[in-house]
Amino acid sequence: MSADTLATVKPAVELEGITKRFPGVVANHDIRITVQPGTVHAIVGENGAGKSTLMKILYGMQKPDEGTIKVNGTEVSFRTPSDAIEVGIGMVHQHFMLADNFTVLENIVLGAEPKRFGTLDTAAARKRIVELADTHGLRVDPDKLVEDLGVGDRQRVEILKVLYRGARILILDEPTAVLVPQEVEELFQNLRELKAEGLTVIFISHKLDEVLDIADAITVIRRGTTVASVNPSDVTARQLAELMVGSELPTPETRESTVTDVVTLKVAELTMPGEGERLLLDDVSFDIHQGEILGIAGVEGNGQSELIEAIMGIRPAQGRIELAGQDISTWSTLKRRESGIGYIPEDRHRQGLLLEASLWENRVLGHQTRKPARNGIWVDRRASKADTERIVRDYDVRTPGVDTLALALSGGNQQKLIVGREMSGDPAFLIAAHPTRGVDVGAQAAIWDHLRNARAAGLAVLLISADLDELIGLSDTIQVIYRGRLVAALDPSDITPERLGGYMTGAIAGTEET
Repeated sequence: MSADTLATVKPAVELEGITKRFPGVVANHDIRITVQPGTVHAIVGENGAGKSTLMKILYGMQKPDEGTIKVNGTEVSFRTPSDAIEVGIGMVHQHFMLADNFTVLENIVLGAEPKRFGTLDTAAARKRIVELADTHGLRVDPDKLVEDLGVGDRQRVEILKVLYRGARILILDEPTAVLVPQEVEELFQNLRELKAEGLTVIFISHKLDEVLDIADAITVIRRGTTVASVNPSDVTARQLAELMVGSELPTPETRESTVTDVVTLKVAELTMPGEGERLLLDDVSFDIHQGEILGIAGVEGNGQSELIEAIMGIRPAQGRIELAGQDISTWSTLKRRESGIGYIPEDRHRQGLLLEASLWENRVLGHQTRKPARNGIWVDRRASKADTERIVRDYDVRTPGVDTLALALSGGNQQKLIVGREMSGDPAFLIAAHPTRGVDVGAQAAIWDHLRNARAAGLAVLLISADLDELIGLSDTIQVIYRGRLVAALDPSDITPERLGGYMTGAIAGTEET
């Protein structure tokens, strides 16, 4: 493209002076971003830096207090996401918005159904979806139920959903958070094909190495305002991290081994039936010792959630679970919690917090029968608030106070509150499910430090994570789960993310390596 042509091409998106205030906080202040058409433009920043608010403004979910938005050179004002969709903007959210009991086709057309004689024109919908899938290299089976799809396939459905509505500008919020390396590469290939077709992608991510791989331009946001616009070829991941948080990129590496001979958790022949002859868990057995972090690697949907629910007593399963030598297989979830099991859940909003409740009330959750929350038959408010203040201080939870509602905190601060709560009361065993998912490098480093310190103090940890660098760096041993079975035991000091991804997807046959 000549210099003259470039000069006449209008930016796909121009944000000028965007400011958004909420009670007690300025989420965005004088944001300025220019996104060129046919590029992948990455936006990086800490949790709470204002990225999500900014994308909600661009997608019509919130109105800015000040500033202007231009799309393809024309100033626009959005009242709802429908207005944004009308000018060709689509958003793929971090948490997929799909109905499990609908087919791929039904999910894609939902709310934009082609009609023929007053009913859904399935033939027209299928033709359009197949055309879009072929054009952009997004292979899907329109007739498959979404509940039968893997994470990578679900993401392709989400992208097709926005393309089906005519989007030419795609906002992708943390799109690689739940993908293994092979799926990330497939996604990036899809994005390159979309770019080649002239589409524009705004890519929100914390994974700086991936940003440097896929982005044509990068904007860094810190404390609600743009602090830098850089060319990926001119910066390293560490330099980007310093721009984001003013510190070096953390690494998840553990120090010397702290594993003892004392078994804290013993799981033997754990089996959970599914529909028909399919087993959700198939003869799962492992031990976790004091001072040991056992990492479970697997593509989502291969039994990790069921394993957690079985250990917590949320779902019935056959087999035996022992904690510190006691058989807890028949115990209630509450009794297991009281006996010393901590639990950082995989979805903090659905399973970890009451968003409409205060921080101190969330501190009490799951601990309501124990001190400091319990005083006789009552909840001890004063002691609960004091202990929440301790967590806020020790775990660097950034909040105006402990009476603040959980929904007012950024994702990273919500997660640090949960980690602080679950580390309270000296647990013997901790389930850490995706403990740093969707948090920035600062919060990530803090959570890793807390896990390492607890491990050194003798805590036994079951770590489940889609971040393979985190799994390899923190774990003393890694077990791979595939279709409900543990198929490989691996030494983290002798495995790469790529090889681990091969075991997870079944591309490499499981063998015992440790």
